[in-house]
Amino acid sequence: MQVTGTAGKATATAGLTLGALGVVFGDIGTSPLYALRECLNYLPSVERSAGVLGALSLVFWAMLLVVVGKYLVFVTRADNRGEGGIFALLALSHGDRTRTAQGIGTMTLLILFGAALLYGDGIITPAISVLGAVEGLNTFDPSFAHKVPFISAVVLAGLFAFQFKGTKAIGGIFGPTMLVWFLVIGGLGAWHIKDAPQVVEALNPLFGLRLLADHPGQATALLGSVVLAITGAEALYADMGHFGRKHIARAWYFCAWPALILNYFGQGARVLAHPGDTTSHTFFALVPEGAPRLALTLLSIVAAIIASQAMITGTYSLTRQAIQLGYFPRLKITYTNPDQSGQIYLPLVNGLLAFGSIYVVLTFGSSDRLAAAYGIAVTGTMVVTTLAFYTVLRKHWRWPAWTAALLCGSFLLVDVPLFASNIHKFTDGGWFPIFVALGIIAIMHTWKRGKDEIFRRIYANEITEDELSSVASSDRIARVRGTAVFMAGNPTGTPLVLLHHVKANKVLHETVVLLSVVTDEVPAVPADERLEVREIGSGNGVWRAIARYGYMESPDVEHLMEQVRAAGVPVKLNEATYYFNREMIITDGDTKMWQWQKRLYALLSRNARPVRDYYRLPPMQIIEVGLPIQL
Repeated sequence: MQVTGTAGKATATAGLTLGALGVVFGDIGTSPLYALRECLNYLPSVERSAGVLGALSLVFWAMLLVVVGKYLVFVTRADNRGEGGIFALLALSHGDRTRTAQGIGTMTLLILFGAALLYGDGIITPAISVLGAVEGLNTFDPSFAHKVPFISAVVLAGLFAFQFKGTKAIGGIFGPTMLVWFLVIGGLGAWHIKDAPQVVEALNPLFGLRLLADHPGQATALLGSVVLAITGAEALYADMGHFGRKHIARAWYFCAWPALILNYFGQGARVLAHPGDTTSHTFFALVPEGAPRLALTLLSIVAAIIASQAMITGTYSLTRQAIQLGYFPRLKITYTNPDQSGQIYLPLVNGLLAFGSIYVVLTFGSSDRLAAAYGIAVTGTMVVTTLAFYTVLRKHWRWPAWTAALLCGSFLLVDVPLFASNIHKFTDGGWFPIFVALGIIAIMHTWKRGKDEIFRRIYANEITEDELSSVASSDRIARVRGTAVFMAGNPTGTPLVLLHHVKANKVLHETVVLLSVVTDEVPAVPADERLEVREIGSGNGVWRAIARYGYMESPDVEHLMEQVRAAGVPVKLNEATYYFNREMIITDGDTKMWQWQKRLYALLSRNARPVRDYYRLPPMQIIEVGLPIQL
């Protein structure tokens, strides 16, 4: 029995480690397609050997300091009940009380901007990964050169078109495929290191530092290219809840990192061994021309698709978290796997990502031109993560200020130069992810501000539970058969829709349930803590039910009502009527919001997914009551 248990545990560990390899490291795993090539393109006019060794040294130490030193050793320890990501930092740093003029905490606003930057990353990552892989066809047959953007666009269109089916059918091949990918690129790199064994000297950081110090004019462009080797580092933290910190670390240390270093150093060795070859693609030149190169190209395309898939599904998850925490309008969410609540599909987000990715592919046309626009979003998010991590150290872990500042300051010594080195890319296309991020943050901030203002106005003079109990017991109110469920935004107040119903109809149902769905700042709420049910008053048939969900969960009111009935509330689910307000926004009020924000909120409110669909309410058991609100 012990043997079986040990074997089962080992199998589970291997499965999670393999899964992490397929999902977490897809982005950073495909960076050898273009990263070192871009570094070599921006080398200053120095002796070739010194330039290559310096570039390899910068790549190695960037991985060591950022991926290992920052994320794996420290940031991944800041988990929210096992979950990571930008919203985990938001939850852990909720102690921030500094307010901006708009009423949202300064740190909260900064973290939201970091989240918004990930949307720009979610557009560019699939584009550059697929484009870089398809460019391998150029090295197989030069006649493909003008066709690469269109082939890449077709691959991306197919990838996004397939999203509605989910990843259940193909998710199992992600890990094994990426394992093959890392074994192949690591093996190719190791094979070519023998061509110029001196590349191992690049492990010495002095080669990279000397290159930057001796050529400060080219240092910015060179560091901007080095960033391409660590894109995807944020995924180590964001996907922690799916696989666990230990399994992600094992996948990195025992497979991904060695394979990447071997490949980069192998590319560098081949460049040094062929000093006259300045036109070959540094990655695809690792294999001979003909069938081997075509095979490597096809494997690269598959790996790029997997890397893109991980980023796409990560964007879906990020959006759902934002919706649950009240920073994004309700959107249609489809569950593609009934056994895994995390496997979701958002049609609107998918369509926008598809449009954006195909647009940048056709606009930039090549991975080197697109690389010139890549990096601002990635490094911006890294800086935000460091600042938010400082808040977590101080407010959640209670570290002394000097200790937290010393650690995060050391992170910023790397993050800030990398971010600054990408600023020059703004006019080369770096404006695109920034433009996307600004649009997303405008939506997030406007939606949160509008919702907070509406909540304040609606519940400013709310009726207390004692007053509600008196109303329910009044002889002037007739009680009719059946059950009425009133959706209450405030778990302590009386929903306006109930007051409107009583005022207009002078009746109440025999059983009245005030149902509030609350999102806690945790990824998931345990089943035994999900629902709280209590009676308001005594014997008047009015009950309050408070359902709690985490920001990675989605509510299901039908299922909740079954639990309410099981808790002793006399409800007949097939006869229950669900009441809720439908906002009607008027934008000429005195709310302290910019006029454009009022109009944007009104637009978002009109087009948000109806409450009945978001909460999965029975469509034939719903009554909506209009609620004019003047902002």
